[in-house]
Amino acid sequence: MMDTFKTVTKELLKQEHLPKTLQRNDPQQVTDRTFFIDSSNQSLKTIPSEILALKELEEVHLENNHIAEIPQGIQHLQNIKVLYLHNNGLQNLCQELGALSSLESLDLSGNPLVVSSLHVISRLRTLRELRLYGTGLTEIPTGICKSLHHLELFGLSENYLETLPKEIVNQTKLREIYLKQNHFEAFPCDLCVLCNLEVIDLDDNKLKSIPEDIGRLVRLQKFYVASNHLTGLPESLSQCCKLSVLDLTHNSIHALPSTLERLTELTEVGLSGNRLEKVPRLLCNWASLHLLYLRNTGLHGLRRSFKRLVNLRFLDLSQNQIDHFPVQICALKNLEILALDDNKVKQLPQTIGLLSNLKILGLTGNDFSSFPEEIFSLASLEKLYIGQDQGSKLSSLPENIKKLTNLKELYIENNRLEQLPAALGLMPNLEVLDCRHNCLKQLPDAICHTRELRELLLEDNLLTRLPENLDHLVNLKILTLMNNPMVDPPMKVCDQGNVAIWKHLKENRIRKVMATKIQAWWRGIMVRRGYGSYEELMKARKKGKSPPKDKKGKIAAKGKPAKGKKK
Repeated sequence: MMDTFKTVTKELLKQEHLPKTLQRNDPQQVTDRTFFIDSSNQSLKTIPSEILALKELEEVHLENNHIAEIPQGIQHLQNIKVLYLHNNGLQNLCQELGALSSLESLDLSGNPLVVSSLHVISRLRTLRELRLYGTGLTEIPTGICKSLHHLELFGLSENYLETLPKEIVNQTKLREIYLKQNHFEAFPCDLCVLCNLEVIDLDDNKLKSIPEDIGRLVRLQKFYVASNHLTGLPESLSQCCKLSVLDLTHNSIHALPSTLERLTELTEVGLSGNRLEKVPRLLCNWASLHLLYLRNTGLHGLRRSFKRLVNLRFLDLSQNQIDHFPVQICALKNLEILALDDNKVKQLPQTIGLLSNLKILGLTGNDFSSFPEEIFSLASLEKLYIGQDQGSKLSSLPENIKKLTNLKELYIENNRLEQLPAALGLMPNLEVLDCRHNCLKQLPDAICHTRELRELLLEDNLLTRLPENLDHLVNLKILTLMNNPMVDPPMKVCDQGNVAIWKHLKENRIRKVMATKIQAWWRGIMVRRGYGSYEELMKARKKGKSPPKDKKGKIAAKGKPAKGKKK
């Protein structure tokens, strides 16, 4: 699948929600009664003493600075509840940090912390959220798991952990644990006794199996185990009846246990990158599904019962072996995003127009012999991907493209287009036009009317010149022209970017206007002097004749006086 479609099919299920810095547009008024302050992204090397003097502070953002140590004065912030220090240069934590008796949320992610200094965290008995992402940890100090009994979120992703301390069982209030991108080869079984767990993220580890005890987590809602070595799932997972998100992408799963049919609250399921070859029968009974990822699963088609998934909004079927458009999809009237890239589809059914809510359609890399005009019935379509990095190449784009009045982005790269339809100028909402790697020799002047155009990608074509009014596209920010035999503007101008190109086009217009004025002036002179019209003069010159005679008198022949003149 092409990079242009990655924004559509990226694995949404794998996103964990890191804390976001609160943004304020108005200047902060710092007083003794200040409760919130944001000093992130300020290149600070230490925590300013002015902040440490604000004893009423409850929330402090100091992330993305260069702070190397926490000063002892941190202990004065007795009312602080939220402290974000991620992405600094902290190695050791001072003992005074443990005096923050009201602290509920602490983020130390992205700091090269020394494990031995983490023991001070165990004194923060009120902590509810602790984030230690990407801190180079190889182990978790047992004191943290023994002493912190109110933790609800524990973030440990992007470390080098192979196991969790057995004291993790003390975290009876834990609701979310993030262990993505570590070195777990076995599922931490002690997690199965934490009955309040709602989110488990073990993406990008080396898990080979999930224990049957997973069924004890009856409150589990989101289970992420993508990019592991799983070959199957335990039947007991069906007891996690509140499960809404299940991400199994990039494993080695061939089938799903039939008992999972009981998971009636599933809304998002990721199965991409598994060798299913057929859609699991039970999947068609998950009528609550909103997002379904089946990319690169060896599918040749869909089950007839697939049409039951009437609540689907996102369906990814890209990189499979599908050679015809599955008509079952046309029954999914709530579908908004459909990815069928890199299959072997040759044509679309007339009934595709039933997808009245479809906004994004990916058809890149299929076998269309010509542009599938059935697309024009999709009135709500906003993004269309029909670049052909593999499969058949399109030689033309029909004028009826103008029927897609809501289209904002059109990707037709890697085809054999020699020209574009003038109808593009009648598309009022078009913002992105990707025509890279085609055979375009010129652009239609009408393209200058697509006033909302922001990106025009034209590299690797046969263009020699641009429309003279292209700079009228005031919203155009990105224009790429590499690998074209450009003459006007010349490539040395194109290489300097939009400003230089716009300047060149404007100067061309000025020169053209001046040339027209000079020509008009010269034509007037010819008439006033009696040489006849400009056109007659030019005809005479082309025939090699002398200029027409002056109306007031004949021009003297060579060597003879004119009539009425003496020698």
